[in-house]
Amino acid sequence: MEFTIKTGSPAKSKTGLLVLGAFADGVLPAATAAVDAATEGRIAHYLKRGDLDDKASATLLLPELAGTHAERVLLVSLGKQDEFGDKAYRDALGAVAKALAATPARDAVVTLADAALAQRPLAWRLQQAARILADGAYRFDALKTGKDKKDNKERGVRKLALLTEAELSAELDTAVRHGQAIATGMALAKDLGNLPGNICTPAHLAETAEALGKQYKFDVEVLERADMEKLSMGSFLSVARGSHQPPKFIVMNYKGGKAKAKPIVLVGKGITFDTGGISLKPAAEMDEMKYDMCGAASVLGTFKAIAQMGLPLNVVGLIPTTENMPGGGATKPGDVVTSLSGQTIEVLNTDAEGRLILCDALTYAERFKPECVIDIATLTGACVVALGKIPSGLLANDDELAAEILRRGTESGDRAWQLPLWDEYQDLLKSNFADMGNIGGRYAGTITAACFLSRFAKAYKWAHLDIAGTAWVSGDAKGATGRPVPLLSEFLIGRSVAG
Repeated sequence: MEFTIKTGSPAKSKTGLLVLGAFADGVLPAATAAVDAATEGRIAHYLKRGDLDDKASATLLLPELAGTHAERVLLVSLGKQDEFGDKAYRDALGAVAKALAATPARDAVVTLADAALAQRPLAWRLQQAARILADGAYRFDALKTGKDKKDNKERGVRKLALLTEAELSAELDTAVRHGQAIATGMALAKDLGNLPGNICTPAHLAETAEALGKQYKFDVEVLERADMEKLSMGSFLSVARGSHQPPKFIVMNYKGGKAKAKPIVLVGKGITFDTGGISLKPAAEMDEMKYDMCGAASVLGTFKAIAQMGLPLNVVGLIPTTENMPGGGATKPGDVVTSLSGQTIEVLNTDAEGRLILCDALTYAERFKPECVIDIATLTGACVVALGKIPSGLLANDDELAAEILRRGTESGDRAWQLPLWDEYQDLLKSNFADMGNIGGRYAGTITAACFLSRFAKAYKWAHLDIAGTAWVSGDAKGATGRPVPLLSEFLIGRSVAG
């Protein structure tokens, strides 16, 4: 989708679809009021008659509205004016995104950015609009043939103008460009997540990283099994033993900052299919275990976003990737493996494999002398039980880093919620035969998983995002969400400005 920012009269905008906002109490934002005046009160008439529901995100399509130059006008409810905030704004944009994707119109003008949202600057509103509206155009039909694919190509807006009364500036252009870049990164993360495990293999993730590096001119190195054996990545390799697909360890190095500036390291779990290994999962919904690489996908998506934005900072991406399969060579419950750090691990459950590949990546991260490290993983079902599918779980060994991530999550709408990482939980990982077990028992599964990882992240500031509940949705709308690309991107934008 091609975005522009423009000023001018909304009533005189010649477009296939004009999008206007209205509050539930009948108050009209300036752009909508101008169109209402040009149409001799028709909008106020429709609102008074109750044609538009009061709930934020309700829509009303007017195929023709005399007094405008638009072929169609879409009214979207902003909810009650005294309750209007971030959520209502995003909800309205989400509803508009669906309408833009379904309309036969090829161009549109959206006026919502000027709606009263005093606590947020216009640049923020425009960035959110660009990201949400671009993300709404996402379709995954690469593996489809026939009518469905054809229909998707024949509908949807291609050119979109964000209308504002404010004076145009480089800051506003940057905001829109950032929003588009984040949506592009989300689309890559969704594509990778939605691909089946027979296509999105460890090799496919490595090839995707190499293609990104070539396109955006950053360094990519892919370590093979022999390289990992030389490094003594025994924990990571223990997970790969049951699969015929060779494991890969992907290292991406984006150097946008000063040469001596410490990098931020992102570590993404890349289990391209998780059967549970010998500790086999139930068959029901096992197909969704293709999404167990969404942490890796979010790192790749974030790298695409920051490269498009050209952020002036240094970022390293580490992706340990393999399948977790049963087989004659697979690791067995009770086996003891030695990690890159030298610590030994009793594998009590082979379905707790994500932490086994991440721990070696966290140790590897030390060589970059990082400013901080964030790992992203679909790690525990316990996180879904604890938090549902709204926020990602956050645990960290540094309170300031955690607070920064939480703040960026709120700003981006890609929220996280912090859980405790207290020393008392470490006792649950005790093993009679190794330095630690890879599970901590029935209780506090998300916390004990993070406690396990924290033993490999003592050399730097570290945070862990458990995205098991937020990386994809099930049911009729099954598909990857692209989260937490918005949160990570907003975090890195903030760091680039602060630096």
